[in-house]
Amino acid sequence: MKRNPHRFICAHTQCFAYQGTLIWQVNLHNPNISVMKVEKFKVLLYLKKSGLDKSGKAPIMGRITVNRTMAQFGSKLSCTPELWNPRESRLNGKSKEAVETNARIEKLLLAVNNAFNSLVSRKVDFEATDVKNHFQGSMETQMTLMKMTDVVCDDLKARIGIDRAKGTYPGYHYMRLTLGEFIEHQYKVKDLSFGQLTEQFIHDYQAFAMENKGYAIDTVRHHLAILKKICRLAYKKGYADRSHFQHFTLPKKTETTPRALSRESFEKIRDVEIPAYRKSHMLARDMFLFGCYTGVSYADVVSITHTNLYTDKDGALWLKYRRKKNELRASVKLLPEAIALINKYHSEDRETLFPLLRWSNLRRHMKALAALSGIKDDLCYHQARHSFASLITLEAGVPIETISRMLGHSDISTTQVYARVSPKKLFEDMDKFIKATEDFKLTL
Repeated sequence: MKRNPHRFICAHTQCFAYQGTLIWQVNLHNPNISVMKVEKFKVLLYLKKSGLDKSGKAPIMGRITVNRTMAQFGSKLSCTPELWNPRESRLNGKSKEAVETNARIEKLLLAVNNAFNSLVSRKVDFEATDVKNHFQGSMETQMTLMKMTDVVCDDLKARIGIDRAKGTYPGYHYMRLTLGEFIEHQYKVKDLSFGQLTEQFIHDYQAFAMENKGYAIDTVRHHLAILKKICRLAYKKGYADRSHFQHFTLPKKTETTPRALSRESFEKIRDVEIPAYRKSHMLARDMFLFGCYTGVSYADVVSITHTNLYTDKDGALWLKYRRKKNELRASVKLLPEAIALINKYHSEDRETLFPLLRWSNLRRHMKALAALSGIKDDLCYHQARHSFASLITLEAGVPIETISRMLGHSDISTTQVYARVSPKKLFEDMDKFIKATEDFKLTL
């Protein structure tokens, strides 16, 4: 028997070519491989000469045999028929086509070999179709990243009220939406098999969530933790060959949440004079002020439209919308200052209330705004929600339950973090308490 010089060697198999057939001889004496007896495993590559394309190339087809089962597959490769060597399952010569196609063939065969080894290591019975599905990452038959994400989300949803809190689900749901959006943006497909994931994937997803979506670092950290959990479960259940991203280090949690502006700092930003030619800086300031007056986050302020405005029976204007983050409804009665900002940027040429200002530009402009206003502390857009909760509403006597509805929070405990009691509010509440209890008498 003449051996092919292009051999693939693994721990338990040997591959060689004979009459156009790639055959793996399996070490059946190794007790650690499988309880299944693999008597025959081979892969045959051949040309489908009846399926020539417009350039005259024929598709390269494949057939996997495991014991007495067979499965055919398309390799997504093609070649000039005259170059094909059926005995070697390769292209003859050293032309560009031959070199490139032969390299892809080697990768293909190695992928089949790896798929076979993976199935053998699981110590369960399998057929040729299983090898095919495993190496192809078939979207119809294999568990994929988005399918596994749906499984995790559905399981969590079913456990709400049993051993999971209601407020846990929105984070998973929104991570699922963001992940799907990222895959379509980055890969132009709706889903990926676990075999298609690389270590760079999680880094690119982190950058997308922070830069393209403008999420806070703690939100991004939560998304990444869920992604690692999904991949860990996929490996545990046998859907992935390895636990992807297990060595990826999550970003550190922020020590404190952004504090609300002081009354002095808020007024400095509100009253700062911005040169007319700095239109984007002025837009950043006005969007920030709108956030202070309404509690609207960046993700929502760039997407809300005139359809989100409602007038009640008393003639008051309301902003009602579903938050991008958790799809919960938020409703806030608009202050005259907020209405003035809406009117300032009103345009029939766009649907949104404000012109688009990308997150990366907004972050840069917020730093410039702090410098122009004479504020020493770092300024970020999310402080607008905190400022709305404390300066605009809590200090005005609005109950925290109402503030929670305005902000679109799923849990009032979140609102309590945002709406930190200011010294002014503390003294006012203490005065009310003293006045209400001045007639009380202590009896023993």
